[in-house]
Amino acid sequence: MANVNLLLFSNFVKALVNKEIDLDTDDIRIALVNSTYTIDRLAHDYWNDVVANELATASGYTANGLALTTKAFSVVAANSWTKVAATSTAYNVGEIVRPSAGNTYVYRCSVAGTSGGSAPTWPTVVGQTVTDGTVTWTNVGRSVVKFTSDPAVWTAPFDAGPFRYAVMYDRTPGTDATRPLIGAITYGSDQTGGSGSFTLTPDADAGWIAIPVE
Repeated sequence: MANVNLLLFSNFVKALVNKEIDLDTDDIRIALVNSTYTIDRLAHDYWNDVVANELATASGYTANGLALTTKAFSVVAANSWTKVAATSTAYNVGEIVRPSAGNTYVYRCSVAGTSGGSAPTWPTVVGQTVTDGTVTWTNVGRSVVKFTSDPAVWTAPFDAGPFRYAVMYDRTPGTDATRPLIGAITYGSDQTGGSGSFTLTPDADAGWIAIPVE
């Protein structure tokens, strides 16, 4: 199962700046959480806001979540961003692209739709927008801070569930009240394993997290 990006908890950046999280070296995990949890990405900041709703150890799932491997935290210059804008292509809000002829800027989809049959004139002022077919692109800067890892794989037989969310958090700090939340995948309906393996794969271009930097 692919994932475009995590929906970030608002306090994630604060925790990062305050050195509560080291994405490269800390024990970063993804845990599966049931529908009794009411997600609040603005107010929730630590694992103690979530843990009571995590799936129990059973049916191929182990409590406390799955540790990510081969983690990589990097800054990618705009012209090195791998996702190139394409014509006549559907885009979702949040996707980040660069023009086919790199112009040192990246653009974020701010209105979802389908791009036009030819490339737009890309604005070169941060914050400016351009309409491309039914897509609106916003110039969001000259680089992207990116975090990725190997896919998270719960091996077969995985029959756990039902779960509604996959929540990424930092388990390195010593207590649930100090383990920062990072982001979440929200499914919108209950999910249950089907006896095979269950895989969450970071986006090939944007990884788990992609934050444009002006």
